[in-house]
Amino acid sequence: MLNKSEYFEPIDPDEKNDEFIAIESKSFFKDVCERFVKNKRAMIALVIFLIIALMAIFGPMISPYSYDGMDTAIMNQRPSTAHWFGTDRFGRDLFTRVLYGARISLMVGIVTAVINTIIGVIYGGIAGYVGGRVDMWMMRLTDILYSIPELLYIILIMLIFGSNVRSIIIGVCVAGWISMARMVRSQIITLKEQEFALAAFVLGANSRRILFKHLIVNSLGTIIVTVTLMIPQAIFMEAFLSFVGVGISAPMASLGTLAQDARTYLEIFPYQMLFPVAAICVTIFSLNFIGEGLNSALNPKGKR
Repeated sequence: MLNKSEYFEPIDPDEKNDEFIAIESKSFFKDVCERFVKNKRAMIALVIFLIIALMAIFGPMISPYSYDGMDTAIMNQRPSTAHWFGTDRFGRDLFTRVLYGARISLMVGIVTAVINTIIGVIYGGIAGYVGGRVDMWMMRLTDILYSIPELLYIILIMLIFGSNVRSIIIGVCVAGWISMARMVRSQIITLKEQEFALAAFVLGANSRRILFKHLIVNSLGTIIVTVTLMIPQAIFMEAFLSFVGVGISAPMASLGTLAQDARTYLEIFPYQMLFPVAAICVTIFSLNFIGEGLNSALNPKGKR
């Protein structure tokens, strides 16, 4: 019989871990944050957006001028130390009005995105999870709503409720949730066939718990990215409506109404158009870059 001691010898305890490679345990949230922070373009966009948001919230409060205060002695003044963005045809400080307009535009974008997300997630989740005839009829309803131009909804609602922020939010939300619902539905259809959903069903979880506690939670990455892209879409829609004259009415001002007011004097006072348009562009671009960064952080394997 062979002596095992000739072939196997005990290893010194100090040598057991010489080649041991330890990997730090990370939560999903921490891993996503680290990948997002490494994306320089997304971080720069996040900083710019936070600066814009903070200035929009607190800027009009600390400004020495009111957004609707008129002074005929300083009409159409060019940018100066007293009025950083100049004044308009009524002698109103454009810097204060741009900050106030950015507040209105951001509020419209964020509120509509939240409402569309809630409706779209619930509607699409139910359609995808139940399936069958329920799914077919629910999706045909979305096709009908989607086939009608969104501008028509908004104009009709404004005729009923007037030209104000509430009308724009309602008009954008009438069909704005459809893209979210379709996306969530496709995610739920894929996820409900996975093993974890079957395991939850076998363990006795009811349909509501499976849908909201398992399927939708596992779709949060895609939902978050979609939300960040819905905000700039809503901001652009509000700016477009205000620019064509069917948006917010005076004396309230959004970035779109400021651009529309400056259109008449574009050749004489181009700065009155420059600043609100620049604010719209910077806000939309920063939100798009944030959404792109979140997409790369939440779905690193999908990045080419």
